[in-house]
Amino acid sequence: MTTFARKAPLDLQEHLQRLEALGLLTRIQVPIDKDSELHPLARWQFQGGLPDEQRRGFVFTDVKGAKGEKYDIPVAVGVLAASPAIYAAGLGVSEDEIGDVWVNAMEHPIDPVMVTEAPCQEVVVTGDELKREGKGLGSLPVPISTPGFDSAPYFTATLCVTRDPENGIRNMGTYRAALKAEDRLGVRMASRLSGAGGYQHWLKYQKMGKPMPCAIVIGCAPAVLFTGPQKLPIDQDELGVAGGLIGEPIRIVKCKTIDLEVPADAEIVIEGLIDPVLLEPEGPFGESHGHVALEDFNMSMQVTAITRKKKPVLVSIVSQVTPSESSVLKRVAYEPLFLNHLKKVLNVKGIRRVVMHEPLTNIRKVIFLEFDRSAPQSEIWRGLQGAATLQAQCGKIVIAVSDDIDSRNADAVFWSLAYRANMIDDVHIMPYRSGGHGPKSGSKSAEGTMLIDATLKAPMPPLALPAEPYMVKARQIWEDLQLPRLTPQPPWHGYSLGDWSDLWTRFADDAVAGDWRKTGENTLARRKGGMKPETPARDVENPKADKKG
Repeated sequence: MTTFARKAPLDLQEHLQRLEALGLLTRIQVPIDKDSELHPLARWQFQGGLPDEQRRGFVFTDVKGAKGEKYDIPVAVGVLAASPAIYAAGLGVSEDEIGDVWVNAMEHPIDPVMVTEAPCQEVVVTGDELKREGKGLGSLPVPISTPGFDSAPYFTATLCVTRDPENGIRNMGTYRAALKAEDRLGVRMASRLSGAGGYQHWLKYQKMGKPMPCAIVIGCAPAVLFTGPQKLPIDQDELGVAGGLIGEPIRIVKCKTIDLEVPADAEIVIEGLIDPVLLEPEGPFGESHGHVALEDFNMSMQVTAITRKKKPVLVSIVSQVTPSESSVLKRVAYEPLFLNHLKKVLNVKGIRRVVMHEPLTNIRKVIFLEFDRSAPQSEIWRGLQGAATLQAQCGKIVIAVSDDIDSRNADAVFWSLAYRANMIDDVHIMPYRSGGHGPKSGSKSAEGTMLIDATLKAPMPPLALPAEPYMVKARQIWEDLQLPRLTPQPPWHGYSLGDWSDLWTRFADDAVAGDWRKTGENTLARRKGGMKPETPARDVENPKADKKG
């Protein structure tokens, strides 16, 4: 068994200090509007053509709101996974050790330990104080991720802690949470396929007719945060895996108002109860799949407490269109885990590398496998099948190439497709086409044609990037700060693809104006029961209406 000495930071602020020492952190000390400037500025290092090694984590120390609010809490963006080097620093390992440390942690988890006093509870806000404007959720500098499209400020870098009411097993998932009122959040826990762990717990509370306790952790040791996006078995405690990643137990503490435990060294914790019946319209929000998620009925969480350090840092992630922080967050862990599965679980011969294509396609849909040129064809096909079936959301298109092809370069993969794939034998879609001009080595037969119509067939939600005015303004700030030279990669701003409404425009405009509470009042009045989370709002409220362009 490989053992790892404790090298990982134990809380977010220790991680930020390490990043600064490594030259991986930039402090932005000019006033920045969290509602219209912060995320567009951080987004430019992904849309501006910067390579991984030039990307940095940002800490914004002078954060304001659209209505002139001043916040004494800094906001950190990109500090979890703006680059593989930043992610590796969060685990205290080199980039090539990431896969090994994850496999070791899952095989050898370390149970957390309980403490009675915790930094995350140095300040506690409960009761009527939560309802006062600017004292509850409004006291936190929660940024808008996709200004121009998002309906509200959103917590994004979350660990949503819930517990199975039947067996007591804890789950921590990364789910988005929209500010609705000073003491209310709209929370989206995925219900598709088998459903997220938190959603499975909610179903059980629904049967019991009881509200579900939920604690949303904002900022903690990266090793703990990294467990949220991972697809771990539903009965495996992520805090144990996090302990395995660090090499020692995670300190946890009881929440103040609900029966759950949270990482004691967290920055901020939002405690609350999720309604087991009434769902509330939530969204639009620029999602990690790269388009704007439109309004769905999702969970409504009544906040019962906000606890935090005296001097916390609020962490947010750049998601939406890839490349992004969220795609790096997944890719650097998924790729070695897929390779481990193919090489050690399926024992596929000749597999060298797994690459998940990132720009725009968002790592899950397109996977490239690199094989040693001596690999038998039967092993190549076992690898293709194994990569396509390991996870339901990964592997829509899987392409095998020889190891002389750099599969991080999509142009090189196209070259291999053009000259090394016989479209009759290797794809079997539509045969009988001339082999055309190419190398004469090897046996030759008639080739085939694969026809792909990639045009827009129907209206779709907007591209999940900040709208053009916000990106233009943020680029000016970027250049005024003399940050690295940008070479914009289109698309670099969001725009409508036909499926959008005037209501959602109003929500987005209100959000960047700091009037997200208006949206919360609107959606509170629209709460309904008797349906499943992620039910599209328009299917319930106006089922016969055409989609508006």
